[in-house]
Amino acid sequence: MGCQSPFQKTATAADSAAVQPAKIPDARSFKEDIDGKQTGFFILKNSKNFQVAITNYGGRIVSVLAPDKNGKLVDVVLGYDDVKTYQKPKEPFFGAIIGRYGNRIAKGKFALEGKTYQLDINDGVNTLHGGFSGFYSKVWDAKQLSLQMLELSYLSKDGEGGYPGNLKVKVTYTLTDDNAIKIAYSATTDKTTIVNLTNHAYFNLSGAGSSTITDHLLQIDADTFTPIDTTLIPTGKLQPVKGTPFDFTSAKAIGADIGQQNDQLKNGKGYDHNFVLNKNDGSKPVATVVSPKTGIIMEVYTTEPGLQFYSGNFLTGKTNDGKGKAAYGYRSAFCLETQHFPDSPNEAAFPSTILKSGAIYHTLTTYKFLNKKR
Repeated sequence: MGCQSPFQKTATAADSAAVQPAKIPDARSFKEDIDGKQTGFFILKNSKNFQVAITNYGGRIVSVLAPDKNGKLVDVVLGYDDVKTYQKPKEPFFGAIIGRYGNRIAKGKFALEGKTYQLDINDGVNTLHGGFSGFYSKVWDAKQLSLQMLELSYLSKDGEGGYPGNLKVKVTYTLTDDNAIKIAYSATTDKTTIVNLTNHAYFNLSGAGSSTITDHLLQIDADTFTPIDTTLIPTGKLQPVKGTPFDFTSAKAIGADIGQQNDQLKNGKGYDHNFVLNKNDGSKPVATVVSPKTGIIMEVYTTEPGLQFYSGNFLTGKTNDGKGKAAYGYRSAFCLETQHFPDSPNEAAFPSTILKSGAIYHTLTTYKFLNKKR
């Protein structure tokens, strides 16, 4: 698939002049003392002037400056201009490393080696993204290894958020010269636990602050998805995408079917579902997205079995606290979170998220950016 058809054929020549000039936030706005640890701001830059800004507060991607079809840099990631806003946001997960468990666990409970564990309930009746003390709220230890590589590490202590075991986590962000952001996750534990790490970047390839992503063209290499109940917990079944609004096996606009009368769309208030990725040796993208306005193309590669596609259904645009005083409105961003499946600890048929003492958790996800040049 790559940067060939169908995306380059379907991208239009719509003018992108309305997109605001890309600007990295001021690093001084990210220097704070939180829980006795210093937050900071790190910029990765390659030979093509592609730039990624990251803060160690939550390990967050703050900005991604990618070239559009005219060579103009566009910030394609939603976020805030200072660390204080990240601490008290309407949307707490912007750009963050998510753990210990990305996505939802039903009623915040799971059993492991004969013992039942109770987690924080922070999403209705369920646990979401690690609970109230998830990795998104932590100050990570940071080492900038080079202009193009940042290493973050964190020790999640036994019992944090209700999870067992002292979990040592390392996440490395690497920016390549072909405009790819590689995110390598690794972890070890001293007690059997569960782990499911991901990144929660909110993307708009027309530019952060642009009004919609429903015109973006999306393709996902998945023949099935995991349907959800009204609390967004998987039913345990796999459902074919063919003949449903969830069929993205060929490129189509995100908004093409999002308004259909469909119980699953009703439950998710749009798309907020895990797609079961077809087997892939890692050489092909599992998802590709393009903005017809800017011509920016994003390819997603991963070693994970699932991909959560979220269409920004809970963004409201009621405040102007985004970067450059932007208001992030309804469906003005999408997320493609590589992952194991939601509620896997309670579904024996789902890929296991158990990590035992002596074993090493390792997973790799890459977001690669191309463009359709005029």
